Amino acid sequence: MDSSYNSSSTKPIYRGTQVVWYILGLIEVLLAFRFVLKLLGANPMAGFTSFIYNSTYIFAAPFLSVFRGTQVAGSVLEWTTLLAMFVYWVIAVGIIKLFFMSKTVSTPEAATKLDKQENKS
Repeated sequence: MDSSYNSSSTKPIYRGTQVVWYILGLIEVLLAFRFVLKLLGANPMAGFTSFIYNSTYIFAAPFLSVFRGTQVAGSVLEWTTLLAMFVYWVIAVGIIKLFFMSKTVSTPEAATKLDKQENKS
């Protein structure tokens, strides 16, 4: 068995990645509900719709003026929500990559990985 699996940093990194994926999943699901409700022209005064719009506003707000929404007969194709979902996914992947950079590696493992990187360039 590889000694890096027995490293004291492996379990915290694993838990950290689980937390990041869980948080991303929650944000993505809420934003997906927002996207679908806007697309279907849901009544913003309805309790569930209002809850989704209010709880996702903080995540969608930085992107709301990037694109105009496409409106057709009460439905809105909110491109900015799709952009927000993509950006949050990229951020989550970046955070997870940082976690893996902090993982303890053995000298032979590091040498092998460096050789692979060198051969790619």
